[in-house]
Amino acid sequence: MPTPMPLRLGLTGGIGSGKSTVANVFTKLGAAVIDADAISRGVTAAGGAAIAQLAAEFGADFITSQGALDRDRMRGLVYADALARKRLEAIVHPLVGQEIARQIDAATRSDHQCLVFDIPLLVESSHWRRDLHKVLVIDCSEARQLERVMARSALTGSPMSRETVQGIIRSQATRAERLRASDAVIFNDTTDLIHLEAEVTQLWNWFELSSK
Repeated sequence: MPTPMPLRLGLTGGIGSGKSTVANVFTKLGAAVIDADAISRGVTAAGGAAIAQLAAEFGADFITSQGALDRDRMRGLVYADALARKRLEAIVHPLVGQEIARQIDAATRSDHQCLVFDIPLLVESSHWRRDLHKVLVIDCSEARQLERVMARSALTGSPMSRETVQGIIRSQATRAERLRASDAVIFNDTTDLIHLEAEVTQLWNWFELSSK
């Protein structure tokens, strides 16, 4: 008999909403998580598949001395220049797509019953929704997004200003747009990780994954 197709669950939310935390809970529950952002970081890291093309397209100033994409410099460019964003996406997206396809194949062969696609810009995409069975949105207030992202960036040694974070939020789909695209929503405006994990587990059972 053919292997049943695993459920394809899209996981999305604005910056600072807590998607990564939720993805970690799904991993603990047995899902295979395919993280589009992590894959993107991988192809733009030192030695990544996109580096040579990025250097040729944008110049050596956009590559760090370690050989990785200068993400801060590129972020400043693409938020100010929509054409630059399209040039960046034309290089990075096909490479990300190839790696996602490889991970889907590996997870399916390993008999995972659920594939969770962690996609920050799922709602903004023209193709992702049709490839998914369900969409889970992690929602929170803009004030909480600002607080989390600014705190996180400070810990990494590259603090982001309130204005920078607000610019990123404005460049993404609105909360209303994400909620309209959802099949399920978790409102994650607190720091109560126990409650958040319980909500994710409830959804897991709602999708009847634990018994399959």
